[in-house]
Amino acid sequence: MAIQGDFREHKQMLKELGVEAVEVRLPRDLEGLAGLIVPGGESTTIGMLAREYGLEGAVRERVQEGSLAVWGTCAGAIWLAREIPEFPDQPRLGILNIAVQRNAYGRQVDSFEEDLEILGLDRPFHAFFIRAPRILKVGDDVRVLAKHQNEAVLVQSGKLLAGTFHPELSEDTRVHQLFLQLSLNVLVAK
Repeated sequence: MAIQGDFREHKQMLKELGVEAVEVRLPRDLEGLAGLIVPGGESTTIGMLAREYGLEGAVRERVQEGSLAVWGTCAGAIWLAREIPEFPDQPRLGILNIAVQRNAYGRQVDSFEEDLEILGLDRPFHAFFIRAPRILKVGDDVRVLAKHQNEAVLVQSGKLLAGTFHPELSEDTRVHQLFLQLSLNVLVAK
């Protein structure tokens, strides 16, 4: 989704993996896609623009019919979250059964890096947390793939993936590969 945030960095990661990325700004841009990455950025702006441009409804419809995998990173995870307790009226897709707290770790100067053990990866992943949200709770249908200080930081539910860190800032493409596998499963199911 290329309406706000660090979508260029995700696009570069996909290019390194040999995948042609399409910049999605309008519902018609979703045609033929099996996966959508919602980048980090400003979650309120992403939500407002996605609603204004018609992406919110189009993405929701494609996810419900099973024809689109969606991965939200940082602000993208907030956009996917069912609950944002401090901001209940914030525009969002709201289809992932998690509750999140925006900017939970503090301001930009409180950003940090951490090596994460991620389910399915053979070695730790060096993750960047920048004004990161915190996943406060996960529903029974959500699988925790990675934790930081015993709190979920990467979760999956079906074809939905959400992380509170920025894998696109790493040189490590393995989390992008995990998402590509989810997207591939969408294509196989068609």
